[in-house]
Amino acid sequence: MSGVRQQQQVEELCAATLRAMTGDGELHYAGHRLQRGLRVVPVYAPHLQTNAADDDFAACRAAADGMALRLLHSDPGLHRRHCPADPVERLVFELLEQLRVETLVSDAMPGMAANLRQRFEAWSRAFHASGLTDSSLGILLYTVTQICWSRLHALPVLEEDLIETTRAGIAAVIGTPLAGLRRSRHDQEAFALHALAIARIVGERVQAEIEDSRIEGESAQDAAKRGFALLLDFDREETEAYAAASSGESKAFAESGSGYRVFTTRFDVEVHAAGLVRKALLNEYRRRLDARVARQGINLARLARVFAAVLTTPEQDGWRFGEEDGRIDGRRLAQLVSSPAERRLFRREHLRPRATSAVGILIDCSGSMSGLAETLATMVDILVRALDMAGVDSEVLGFTTGAWNGGRAWKEWQAQGRPPQPGRLNEVCHLVFKNAGRNWRRSRADIAALLKADLFREGIDGEAVDWACDRLLARTAERRILLVISDGCPMDSATGLANDAFYLDNHLKQVAARRERQGSVEILGLGVGLDLSPFYRRVASANFAQGLDNQLFFDIAGLLRKR
Repeated sequence: MSGVRQQQQVEELCAATLRAMTGDGELHYAGHRLQRGLRVVPVYAPHLQTNAADDDFAACRAAADGMALRLLHSDPGLHRRHCPADPVERLVFELLEQLRVETLVSDAMPGMAANLRQRFEAWSRAFHASGLTDSSLGILLYTVTQICWSRLHALPVLEEDLIETTRAGIAAVIGTPLAGLRRSRHDQEAFALHALAIARIVGERVQAEIEDSRIEGESAQDAAKRGFALLLDFDREETEAYAAASSGESKAFAESGSGYRVFTTRFDVEVHAAGLVRKALLNEYRRRLDARVARQGINLARLARVFAAVLTTPEQDGWRFGEEDGRIDGRRLAQLVSSPAERRLFRREHLRPRATSAVGILIDCSGSMSGLAETLATMVDILVRALDMAGVDSEVLGFTTGAWNGGRAWKEWQAQGRPPQPGRLNEVCHLVFKNAGRNWRRSRADIAALLKADLFREGIDGEAVDWACDRLLARTAERRILLVISDGCPMDSATGLANDAFYLDNHLKQVAARRERQGSVEILGLGVGLDLSPFYRRVASANFAQGLDNQLFFDIAGLLRKR
């Protein structure tokens, strides 16, 4: 299993745990961060911060357990009312609230308590081993964290010799509120008063140390945040197996009262891609594609069985007679008398797979994909052929624009005096490479149109996803699955210039979230050298530079598996 797929499965398991414990069905991971719907759920405790590249399943599960307890036992409104404005005090206050909720683990869940303890101890050892306790701010932070955790959980502190001196210097000052932490841990408001007292004491100590050290060129707040970033590094960079698609907020999209806008649809088209290629050239493309598919050495029969297992349902198709076990066949009882040794007296149900899913493949035909056209066409051809052998209906669609830099829509906007925030400014071109209902053999030439380089221009993803979903909804199926293949974010230079950089990006997120809520179509993302999780909840990634192999298709089959 690839590292990306394994990481995704860990996140899916953790998200399932969170949803089960909290009853909140909108919790999921996207971009390796916990989200509720489209909003990121912040993690304000250092021991719950995980690194997707380095941490194992136990660490991720413990982080999910800690987040579940925070969501269950902490009133965010009450917490915000008490939360101090000073950044240092806030960091300490946030940490203490997390430690409080972790003491509220049910006695019926000893595994969760063990997970959280192991995670805290692992973080503490890593903090010390990294040398962060060598600084005065680091050891102060470490000491306060350890003694508060110890008091709340009624457990001995870790590395007692290390913190003894600092502990002796601060214990008398925070003794009264420290004693109140465990007594009031079931009452968030009462607990907050003790936590605030400790946070203010720590904040004053940090302030005094900063003034004594006379740090030049930094404000007290900046220096404090720099030191306390050792505890709560909100801005850390994570190393990803694949870079995540860049994403941001669009002011133009947010401020538009009518939401996503389209300046004009007069130049939009939906065409059969094969009709844009001369027949002789299309035949040449098909020969090239056949040769490339043959060189891949993909086991199509095995692949078809994998897809059949994922996308079909077994149904009864008569009986098999003369079996050695199963149900007794009354017509053969006479054989039992005439031939007592005869064992083939039973019958069994004969099951055959019935296709219950409709699959749509939507391809980003933007300029950056043109250099990958041959590998892309090969992958799609193999994928469609395997689905066809499995009896699963599929269609292949693409999206691009009719022109670079806006084309006729841009010119019309200029002619009308360039009104502000015009919305989408280009000629949308939706391509049909293979219609649903046509098998691979009848569509094989049309699929080869993917090799036509000048089809690849710019990409307006949100409208294309909506279009592809509508086509799937017109098909009769128990499951409707849309697999989006892309190597980047939505990109149209004219729209970006006339609105702002993330206008199309935000529309894609809105479309994906709306379709997810409706639940009629499952949208999956296959990133080409990219992690598409900022846009789609279920994703996989492919490295075309390494070529195609059976494992890539097995990863796709895993992505298609019903959750």
